[in-house]
Amino acid sequence: MKKEIVIGNTMISPKEKTFIIAEMSANHLMDYDRAVRIMDAAKESGADAIKIQTYTPDTITLDSDKPWFQITQGTIWDGVTLHKLYESAYTPWEWQPKLKEEAQRLGLEFFSSPFDLTAVDFLEEMNISAYKIASFEITDIPLIRKAAETGKPIIISTGIAYKEDIEEALKTCEEAGNRQVILLKCSSAYPSPYEDINLKSIEKIAEDFQCITGLSDHTMGSAVAVAGVALGAKVVEKHLTLNRADGGPDGAFSMEPREFKEMVDNIRMVEKAMGTATYDLTEKQKSSREHSRSLFVVLDMKKGDMITGQNVRSIRPSCGLHTRYFNTILGKRVNRDLESGTPMSLDYLEDQP
Repeated sequence: MKKEIVIGNTMISPKEKTFIIAEMSANHLMDYDRAVRIMDAAKESGADAIKIQTYTPDTITLDSDKPWFQITQGTIWDGVTLHKLYESAYTPWEWQPKLKEEAQRLGLEFFSSPFDLTAVDFLEEMNISAYKIASFEITDIPLIRKAAETGKPIIISTGIAYKEDIEEALKTCEEAGNRQVILLKCSSAYPSPYEDINLKSIEKIAEDFQCITGLSDHTMGSAVAVAGVALGAKVVEKHLTLNRADGGPDGAFSMEPREFKEMVDNIRMVEKAMGTATYDLTEKQKSSREHSRSLFVVLDMKKGDMITGQNVRSIRPSCGLHTRYFNTILGKRVNRDLESGTPMSLDYLEDQP
């Protein structure tokens, strides 16, 4: 897999800043103007991209009351059918070209998650810059193949995937001639319990599949996302809404703009703090060494006085004799008068070691 991937005008690689995606999902609440306001909030909060979803209730599932179409997995959506959920969650297709124009106006990258083959065709007509394969679609090989055949970068969430599912998805992309794949660690629970996240998997995925990795995070708050960046995530995706109290299928686990901005700011601080693995000192650290410890005369001494732990001590700053010599000079006598506050030196000993 490639380690440098371009989405629109943005380079994603281990050397670049983290690519931060604001997921709109169903938070538009079927209001186009609200969708635009979410995009404005994403830009103001520091996101690099806005992501939507491209499906209709009938392209993602069937309108059926049969048991297997009921949501009963202990989610926030239990008690309704899949079709009913998606009726309230989908993004009208006629909005999407206009939303892309709004994103371009704002300087945000814009792309989508397709959920069937017709969605890929529609998004290709829009010439979007990348495709996101949602966690539950990682087993939809025809969908992955069609998206990969476009030659656009593919971002895949791995929430429900066994390792062999990831392997098959990557193989499908490679067979389509597409090695521009980013894998996102994801737990596919909404909201996600912290104990289910397994952030260490980010490094494992990167090592096993030699690809750019990231995090699709559905936990509450920003701590997990920020920690993910420290562990190597180069892409972070979080749901964004204007106000959780407004409701909606995804509102309960989405970030509000203030929270999203705080997350972005913290990620950018962590990126600066990561630096490189080195024992070299910065110029500031070198300067700070002036305040480290060394041996000083701390009581006035006369020529011939014996050095003890009372008249010579290890104190700050660092311009005296190195503390490694303390035991060596104990019991020796000085060859001159020394005032308290004098940096100790081997030159002041009658019998130099």
